[in-house]
Amino acid sequence: MKESTISRKERILQTAMQLFADKGYLDTSTKEIAASAGVSEALIFKHFGNKDALLSHIVKSGYRKVLMHHKGMMTYKNAKDFLRHMVILPSELVADDPLFWKLQERLSHHAFSKTQHELFIKPVQPIVLKAFKELGYAQPELETQFLLLIIDMLWKKEACGDIANAHELAMLIEEKYQLR
Repeated sequence: MKESTISRKERILQTAMQLFADKGYLDTSTKEIAASAGVSEALIFKHFGNKDALLSHIVKSGYRKVLMHHKGMMTYKNAKDFLRHMVILPSELVADDPLFWKLQERLSHHAFSKTQHELFIKPVQPIVLKAFKELGYAQPELETQFLLLIIDMLWKKEACGDIANAHELAMLIEEKYQLR
């Protein structure tokens, strides 16, 4: 009995993430999630309380998973290696879990999701700044802001399927910053 409860809960999470990513959070009802997952709507409420809590669980779980799979992403050996890693990391993240990142892009204006993403990215900014300072850039603050904006735009475009040449763009950024 416990095993089927876990699998039904997981099925709810996967179905909700798929529907939220494809249709949007506001355009997806718990009734639709239940029907697609093959469970009762009451089971969704039993496990998660409401649709907002279901979304919260999906988003928090997604970021926890990212942090578990990429524990060393903030490792700083030297400036060029760190910046190179920051340039390619978004493509790696999207490749590892395209549905989660598609959902994140779709929710980029949703307050809760936006806050979770900001918490995820917040530790990166000072380390990127440190790297640009070490490399002797004249305006390291602007370079940091510029690079982080580019990275943010790249993962969003890649998550939506709007660009197919993310690797080439990452290589171009590496070349422009002489990270090779």
